[in-house]
Amino acid sequence: MAELLFKVIIIGDPTVGKTSFVQRYVNNSYRKDYKMTIGVDFALKVIKWSDNRNIKLQLWDIAGQERFTSMTRVYYKDAHACVIMFDLTQRSTFQSAVKWKKDLDTKCSLLDGSPVPCLLLANKADLAHREVEQSEIEDMCKEQDFLGWTETSVKDGLMVEESMRFLIEEMMTKHSEIDDLNDSTNQNGRGENNIRLNNEIGQITQRNRCSC
Repeated sequence: MAELLFKVIIIGDPTVGKTSFVQRYVNNSYRKDYKMTIGVDFALKVIKWSDNRNIKLQLWDIAGQERFTSMTRVYYKDAHACVIMFDLTQRSTFQSAVKWKKDLDTKCSLLDGSPVPCLLLANKADLAHREVEQSEIEDMCKEQDFLGWTETSVKDGLMVEESMRFLIEEMMTKHSEIDDLNDSTNQNGRGENNIRLNNEIGQITQRNRCSC
């Protein structure tokens, strides 16, 4: 059976729910007493994508303080996709999401220099108190060239599987395009690596392969 390995980095301020997101997605579990991540934690999830193909997702849960260090360049390297999370009840974490995106774009890019595809998740949607309006998220998503965004509740499991499936489909589409590109390059000596996706979460034009 064929197997594909994809690296997805999870970034954002401390306490927004990154570790809980990973644990909910990988183990379908939720605890309130997760310890703060120091450096980076790793998780692996194997998904049976089809009868003849498995996908291995390597999830890098990067500590919220790491944006202020030089280590993020190492952590970002070779990422196929990124999730940036913020807390709907803390406006400062929403503002920091822009800084995280800029940090990623500054330190890591695709082979042609375009940004690593990134999904914005607005966590803690189960709580009544909110400090960020949906219109603000929508505007920021477009301005900063995110793939798209959605509200999530890691506690309730809201949009966790769906958001990750969105990323997997994105990465699988790119993988297929790369295969086509390689075939075209082998046959013709050149090829265009340009992908346009239309989907319910967002629309994006981008290129693949990391050149961090």
